This record gives sequence, structure tokens and C-alpha cells, in this order.
Amino acid sequence: MAPRRPAGADAFPRETVEPFVTRPAEDGPLYAALDLGTNSCRMLIARPSGSQFQVVDSFSKPVQLGHGLEASGKLSRPSMARTVHALQVCRRKLEVHKVSRMRLVATEACRRARNSRDFLRMIRRETGLPVEIIDAEEEARLAVISCAPLVSQRTEQLLVVDIGGGSTELVWIDLEDVEPAERPRAIMRLADGFGNPRPGGARVVDWISVPLGVATLRDQFEDVEDDQGRFALMSWHFEEMLADFSPYSLSRTIDDTFQVIGTSGTVTTVAASHLGLRRYDRTKVDGLSMTSGQIDRVIRDYLSLGPDGRRADPRIGRERHALIMSGAAILQTLMRVWPTTRLSVADRGLREGLLYAQMVKDGVLAPDGLNGVA
Repeated sequence: MAPRRPAGADAFPRETVEPFVTRPAEDGPLYAALDLGTNSCRMLIARPSGSQFQVVDSFSKPVQLGHGLEASGKLSRPSMARTVHALQVCRRKLEVHKVSRMRLVATEACRRARNSRDFLRMIRRETGLPVEIIDAEEEARLAVISCAPLVSQRTEQLLVVDIGGGSTELVWIDLEDVEPAERPRAIMRLADGFGNPRPGGARVVDWISVPLGVATLRDQFEDVEDDQGRFALMSWHFEEMLADFSPYSLSRTIDDTFQVIGTSGTVTTVAASHLGLRRYDRTKVDGLSMTSGQIDRVIRDYLSLGPDGRRADPRIGRERHALIMSGAAILQTLMRVWPTTRLSVADRGLREGLLYAQMVKDGVLAPDGLNGVA
């Protein structure tokens, strides 16, 4: 398999700061997962509940940690200060809930920055939080296992797509040898690694981390003034970067046994726009199936609005309007390259994957309780 490129950052934040949500006290340990990416600092605190988990508290704030990184190769002082401030809020939440089991990870921006080790020392000094940098493969694995509950029992070939701020992860999984009822659980077992598949288990055909996400792709073409021309260039450039991904040249007929699951703020924003939601509702978006025609209609609508119209559109939101077209260019390219008629929408990702992995490892959440989509 070809060498992998650095993996990406997180998705768009749903709100400037997610509301403080407190659930009634129940028995059982609390777990925390924090994702520090190129654009946002996001955290979930949850309690295991059967084969799933119950979210007790959440936090999301745009910190633009990667701002200026392309030009300087370093994290800027203002970006680090914004991030530390957000992490101090996270620390207070962890203290309030007395969370002792946690995994706090940094991704693309910290992997690439020359001063990331100094930044981690700064985080430890200012907040006491044990933030660690994870590699590209682990980030891809965590995104994949978070989507396990959305895998259909009919699926024989699965493509999981995570459009981040700094890069886009693609993982192609062969499930033909897995019993239909076992397919979601087989995906969960990939938490142990992409190599050496079990007999009768899920097999990772290939995976890649393309070094283009919503922020990095936008930055590369920000000097192009024509809105539609810029969109076309972003789409073309992204497709060029897929050459090292072996399924790119897939010649077999793609039918209803092929499933694409998209997990990112781009995907959920397009889904919310399709539904006409003026206020985001995760329960209506997560697990939604969209046709390629519906996706194309939303993207054409975005283009017809232009930059000013997108900025004012409540379906897109103030935090996402500047990045939505670069994400849409990636999404539309992927739907064109693999001509499938449907995309499964996942409002889940790295944080959920971190929680699943911790809970399964501790034996407090059983992957055998997963049921896939019929």
C-alpha cells in the first residue's frame, strides 16, 4: 500500500458553543473524549448504556488552531491562546462531572506544526489536560468505528468518508465474507487495527488521508474571484489527489450492496439544508439517507446564492458559510467518482469513536449488542 499522507482535522462546529447539557445522575462511570482539530475544539462526556452511550455534556468551539499554519509551518500565538481558553472550559466541565476516564487527542494541525510539542507543554502547564497527538491511521479507525451502527446489513462494500478541516479520510471496507447480521459489529472490531483481518471479518481494502480539507482546500483557491470557477477548480484538484487510493479505478458495477457513509460538518450541513432546517436537529440528520440528486440540488442552490447569500442563509450558519463550498466540492467529487445513488449521513465522528473504543476496552459497552440498518 502506498505511503499515507497526514490525516485531517475535525468537522464544522454545530454552534459557536454547544449548550451545557446536564442529565440526571445515574450509576456508572463517565467517559470523556476531546477532539482538537484544525478548526474546532470539541468534547463529549458520556455514560455507557447497553451497546450505546448516553451523552451527559458536550462542548464545541471554533478556535481556528490551524490559521496561518500553511504559510508558517507553526501554530500562531493567537491560535494557541484561543485553544487554551477553550481547553480551560473543557477542564472545568471534566472537574464538575468528576470524569476520570478520558482520551483527549489532537489531530492534523498539531501533527503538522513544528511547534506542536511546545504547544502540548503549554496546554499541560495552563490546563493540566493530557492532550496527545494521534497518527493518521488511528484517526481514520476512530471515524470508521463511530459509524458502525449505521452500516446496513445489506452492505458488502463500504466507503467511509470523513471531510475534515485539514484533510479528508477515505476508508474502503470489504464486508462480503461477513454474515449480514454481523456487519456492524465487524466494523467495530476494526478498532484493533486495519491490518490482519479476522477470518470472516471486515477487510480494509485501502485507506488514504488526502491532505485537503475544507480549510486547506479553500485556502489554496482563495485568490480565485469567480465563485463557480473556484468551485470547479476545487473539485478538479481534489479528484487529482485520489490517484493513490486503489478503489479510485474500481471498474466493477456499483449496486445497492455498496454503501457510502459521510461523517463531517459538510455532510450534515448539506443534509440540514435538504431538509430545510433553520435550527439544526441531530435526530433528523443522523442516519438520514440522501440521493445524489438531492445532494446536487443543495449544492446548486449554494452556488446560486453566491458568497453573500450563503453568509445570510440560516441553514448554513455563520460558522460554516466560508467553508461550505470547499466541503461541497469534495462531497460532490466523491459522489461522482463512485456513481452511487445514495449517501448515509452520520452526525458522529472522532469523539464518538474515542468513546466507543474506551468503553469497549473497559468492558462496559458490548459491541455484540450493535444492530445495523436493515
